[in-house]
Amino acid sequence: MIKEKFMGILLAFVLILNGCTSVDPASSKASPASSGSRMVTDAFDRQVELPEKIETIAAIGGAARILTYAGCADKLVGVTDMDKQNQSAMPYSVINAQHFATLASVGSGGNNDTCYIEELVTLGPDVIFALTDEDTINNVAQKTGIPVIGIYPDGMFDQSFYSALELIGQVMGTREHCAKVINYVQNCQKDLDHRTKDIPDKDKPSVYTGAVSFRGAHGFEGTYAHYPPFTAIHAKNVVDETGGSGPLLIDLEKVTVWNPDIIFLNPTNMNLVNKDYAKNKKFYDSLQAVQKDKVYAQISYNYNWTNLEIAIADAYYAGKIIYPERFADIDPIKKADEIFTIMLGEPFYHKLAADGYRFDKITIGE
Repeated sequence: MIKEKFMGILLAFVLILNGCTSVDPASSKASPASSGSRMVTDAFDRQVELPEKIETIAAIGGAARILTYAGCADKLVGVTDMDKQNQSAMPYSVINAQHFATLASVGSGGNNDTCYIEELVTLGPDVIFALTDEDTINNVAQKTGIPVIGIYPDGMFDQSFYSALELIGQVMGTREHCAKVINYVQNCQKDLDHRTKDIPDKDKPSVYTGAVSFRGAHGFEGTYAHYPPFTAIHAKNVVDETGGSGPLLIDLEKVTVWNPDIIFLNPTNMNLVNKDYAKNKKFYDSLQAVQKDKVYAQISYNYNWTNLEIAIADAYYAGKIIYPERFADIDPIKKADEIFTIMLGEPFYHKLAADGYRFDKITIGE
């Protein structure tokens, strides 16, 4: 009897222990800390939880270009339709053309950007990088259940560009590569500033840039106040007198009043300039820059967001034309290929030139 009583007590004790250590299946998943996940803060101050190891990524908006700069385009399994266009106006799309052609389309890209939610869910990348607005980012994250990291590099030599590369390097394990790119771009910024910052305004020729593309193609009247490649070299941009900032359309009569010493035009839109020249020769022929053969190319760098490598090359070419003595040691073509090699992984000027984007003089009307 005593033995049976003892065994009953022992059994009850075992059952109590089992009850204390039982696990609810619904709560069996490990916590983020124990599972090895990590948290990062993106460009919109969003806290994003990521897996510790990332093998596959997708890009929406204009993110694929920045991922190329960051040295991790090989991890992409999904890009936008725009990324697949293989156009020299977007050098990263040419550099990655063979790889991108094999990838799924996860968005349209471009001005009317649309994300393909079902494709993203089916593809299931570890992380989505997004260079687009915050509402779109939150919508994609909610509907896919996939971590979405927002990056937003804004403008030439802006801290947001450096921050985007630093974040990607942290997430993707390409810190060393990203640091190299950041250091190079910052040195270009310092070099351009150092060469030109002490030139008095009275000694600077006045300049104008036209045929600038923004929300579509424009003719001579399409211009840019505080044009970044000009700002980088402290050029005297006549359009800055408007008090505006960014792309705008200017009255041609205003250009007649300014009568800039040097004109730069986007070769992509010369068809529009030449069409207007046929109807308005008197205006163009009255400009001293045209009369003195001082009209030069300025390759468009805004195509599906900012192609920063082209913008920096543009600044060096403009510096060579505006201040030849300050840039006597610079060969714009060699410098461009140096920039492209650091940022894209290989030279690219030959491809631009083959497609009509050259650093050269332009004759309006031809």
